Amino acid sequence: MTATGHDGVVIEACVFDLDGVLIDSEPVWEQVRRQLVDERHGRWPPEAQARLMGMNTDEWARYLSHDLGVGLAPDQVADLVVDRMVERYAQRLPVMPGAVDAVRRVASRWPIAMASSSPRRLIDAALATMGMVGLFTATISTDEVGRGKPAPDVYLAAADRLGVPAPRCAAVEDSTNGLRSALDAGLLTIAVPHARYPPDASVLGQAALVLGSLSDLTVGAIESIGPSS
Repeated sequence: MTATGHDGVVIEACVFDLDGVLIDSEPVWEQVRRQLVDERHGRWPPEAQARLMGMNTDEWARYLSHDLGVGLAPDQVADLVVDRMVERYAQRLPVMPGAVDAVRRVASRWPIAMASSSPRRLIDAALATMGMVGLFTATISTDEVGRGKPAPDVYLAAADRLGVPAPRCAAVEDSTNGLRSALDAGLLTIAVPHARYPPDASVLGQAALVLGSLSDLTVGAIESIGPSS
């Protein structure tokens, strides 16, 4: 665990990402999208997954449709991918080790929100399966704001729904685009990097706290980056 001090900042709320933080869904997203690209005889460049992480539904559907050569209308691409993701989640939701306990620990101390790039259907399905719906003051999809990550829109909206200034919120993120989104929104950012999709070192270095796993996400760890109210 590494921490960067932020003297004088009082933490009053916490905002969680979903994909890659609470559920190990990025490999599933990659498999589902890549399968569709292959079926449609498109192309999957090496940078595709990194670019896709954080995009909202309109953004990634256009990217698959136009840039990756799927050749279907973006709304058709979105429907196909999301339907397949719902099927995969119904078979098995890939919950991250320690995710439920971590959320409950944090929620026992601060109000919490979710700022996710997943569409509303998948957010609701995941939280219901984990039994965590009632723990969140607000859940927001990037589909419900102007732009996907790395734009700050979804984190600014989450802070607004919590009624807490963004600089007094902590964010829990894993990806380069997610970290950039939270940082640009002004939140104190906690990184829990995913081993398969590690964030850029230059972005990771801007995090207030870097943790090895969700088991390290404790009230004390969060309080270490700024005194709590």
